[in-house]
Amino acid sequence: MSDRYPCGTLKRRGFLGAAAVAAASPWIVGGSARGDGPAATAGATAHGPKVEPSKFDLPGLYPGRVVEVRNQAMIHKGRKDRDAIKASLDRGLTSLTGADDAVEAWKTFFEPGDVVGIKVVPNGYPHAFSSHELVLETIEGLKAAGVKTKDIFVFERFRSEMVTARYQDVLPADVRWGGLTATGAPQIQMEFEGFKDDPIAGYDRDAYVQMDLVHYGEDPKDDRQYRSHLGRLLTKTVNKVVSIPCLKDHASAGVTGALKNISHGSVNNVARSHANSFTNACGQFIPQVVAHPTLRSKFVLQIMDGVRGIYHGGPMSREDGRWSWDNNALLFATDPVALDHVELRLIDAKRKLEGLPVVAASGKATSDPTGVEGFDIRHPQHIALAGTLGLGTYLLEGKGTLVKHDLITI
Repeated sequence: MSDRYPCGTLKRRGFLGAAAVAAASPWIVGGSARGDGPAATAGATAHGPKVEPSKFDLPGLYPGRVVEVRNQAMIHKGRKDRDAIKASLDRGLTSLTGADDAVEAWKTFFEPGDVVGIKVVPNGYPHAFSSHELVLETIEGLKAAGVKTKDIFVFERFRSEMVTARYQDVLPADVRWGGLTATGAPQIQMEFEGFKDDPIAGYDRDAYVQMDLVHYGEDPKDDRQYRSHLGRLLTKTVNKVVSIPCLKDHASAGVTGALKNISHGSVNNVARSHANSFTNACGQFIPQVVAHPTLRSKFVLQIMDGVRGIYHGGPMSREDGRWSWDNNALLFATDPVALDHVELRLIDAKRKLEGLPVVAASGKATSDPTGVEGFDIRHPQHIALAGTLGLGTYLLEGKGTLVKHDLITI
């Protein structure tokens, strides 16, 4: 396993201790983030300044809705076509919003004065990552809606991964970019030497998610191990975020999509969620982080890059591109649960075509036909569990209203 994915073990603390923490917190993960719903389960609390309700709060403006645009011209023989990606982007956004044109679609979410983050996924480069062409067209869309380029921040958790994916070579000079964390730093570190004046690096001491989950081998008596702090960029700088996740299998979470792009890209101390084969707690970690009121209110638009995907052995792509494929699609949603449920079905369909078990049946302790599984079980339960927290729509056949998945081919 890569040392980028060490993780945590679930440790239940005493009920009274957890209840005391919950009582001290202004926000509760598992119930209502604003105190207007049922009480939370013990052991998960979200701390931070008060966040007023917004029409953009997840699941956003279009709950339960996913638009998929397929365009075979987006990638051919390893070359991506920016014009085709732009045409697909415009069509997807107008279909999602019902706007007459792409500019009006962007204005559905953004306006002059907004300060906007673009959360990218560099890992998987060069085969499956947030495409340069898509990121550049997203910047153009934000500008068309009146957002100034100086108010756009392209970010990921690790700056080094952005450098590897060469974003610095293609981004406009006045668009700022970077990472929340210095590579190799301790998981609970808040500040980073050499990044004092960096507008992106570092974490907010007052905004965090506290849960009964500690990295395997760390001291359970150290209170810092129970907290994941939000990046200062997200709490202090941007007021909205466009998320550009990728269509990818994931070694521990099952799939890595919109939900995991929010959870693991926004906070520190994420390694506790998947440390080794027998302490895989992504199902717990991802929904509880995404439910933090600050994150829930700011991730207003999800654009999944499915131009090229990874159906096995993800999220990092192999040098030879094995288990990657040209998929030639973009997917659009405000609802990350609905989007990830559609993504899971797409990856499972590809896996079946390739003679592999579905994601939920994969793992060292279940089915491992290729010998690369690193976790005993990697069932993508986080998608359904995020739905139970009201973060989006996840309903199965025969259980009620289904996710509305519109497929468009251009």
